[in-house]
Amino acid sequence: MVDGSRADELREAMIGALREMGAVQSDRVAEVFRAVPRHLFTPGAPLEDAYDPRDAVHVKRDDRGVPISTVSSPQLQGSMLEQADIRPGMTAMEIGSGGVNAAMMSWLTGPEGQVTTVDIDSDVIERARRLLDAAGYARVNVVLADAENGVAEHAPYDRIIVTVGAWDIPPAWVNQLAPGGRLVVPLRMRGLTRSLELEREGDHLVSRSAMICGFVAMQGAGANRERLVPLRGTRVALRFDDGWPGERVPDMDRVLDTTRAEAWTGVTIGGTESFETLQLWLATAFPGFGKLRADADQRSVLVDDDNLWFDSAAVVGDSVAYLTTRRVEPGVSEFGAHAFGPHATDLAEAMAEQVRIWDREQRHGPGPNFGVWPLNTPDERLPEGLVINKRHHRVTISWPAATSATTGQGNQEETQGE
Repeated sequence: MVDGSRADELREAMIGALREMGAVQSDRVAEVFRAVPRHLFTPGAPLEDAYDPRDAVHVKRDDRGVPISTVSSPQLQGSMLEQADIRPGMTAMEIGSGGVNAAMMSWLTGPEGQVTTVDIDSDVIERARRLLDAAGYARVNVVLADAENGVAEHAPYDRIIVTVGAWDIPPAWVNQLAPGGRLVVPLRMRGLTRSLELEREGDHLVSRSAMICGFVAMQGAGANRERLVPLRGTRVALRFDDGWPGERVPDMDRVLDTTRAEAWTGVTIGGTESFETLQLWLATAFPGFGKLRADADQRSVLVDDDNLWFDSAAVVGDSVAYLTTRRVEPGVSEFGAHAFGPHATDLAEAMAEQVRIWDREQRHGPGPNFGVWPLNTPDERLPEGLVINKRHHRVTISWPAATSATTGQGNQEETQGE
């Protein structure tokens, strides 16, 4: 039995917290959180978990214990619903089922609208169908299929929301968008995931907003395998999910046995300040950008006591550098770079200089623009910045009034690697 008054109390507290975070901005999205009882879609979980504004509820894990299906956090759902701006009477599709998000989409489209939710996992689909029916949302179409192909039967869609981490955007998603439609997708680019609000502009898609996020990875035809470059066996490695920027991956397995170089920037940050655009800036500036993974017992190799290391890293030739911070006063830290390898000193300073450029030119700006272009789009049509060639599309990341501050060589192109 569920304590209805306790659920109401937690729901109102959640909505208030989402308002304060900025995840909920409109009265309409606030009202859908009030109208759809989240706890009905997380049976067995404590009410406090169902209505925690920041945390997801894991509902299925793989054999290794890795979550493969979750009820996304209210903070993330609210932000993506704001990006989607679903109106009454619209036709919408959700890629990646769970139940509660499809219910909220159905409430937003109203009785004259239509919502389809699709997932590759039969257990997830059975669960979504059962919970949607029990909660009064039987009109939602629940489809078992590989979402790589969309669901043509109910297309075209005014809105498509993807609730799994996508490495690429399949042509079906673009083709099944209605004229003037909008795609909200957590797209992974060089290991960084951003929820992009995309609309069609001619033959390509352009971003209207971008938000940092995290999701379980896409399964099926849209899955993508990362490449690991060992730095110290399996204990420390670099992850590349958009391919290595060159013909040959260097042997860097013992690079951490060399002397560590450090470069400090003079750029400081407060304890609660976001620096998500810095990661994207470094990904744009360094073709060999990846994500650093290390076991806990390797911390002393990477940083000194009281310093922090971050997973933003870059390989240039035979050396590797990564972002770090050190505390300079209570609540304030300074960015720096640590590096290993024969050219560690130069690489650490190069990364530190990119942090300074970001601080001068982009830190307080609007962030980059993202574009999704057909795979056959010639280079001369693409904006200045980073070009990532994926399986189906070319993705561009371009920065306003800052292209001359990176390499000065125009487009940097990165090819897909498996």
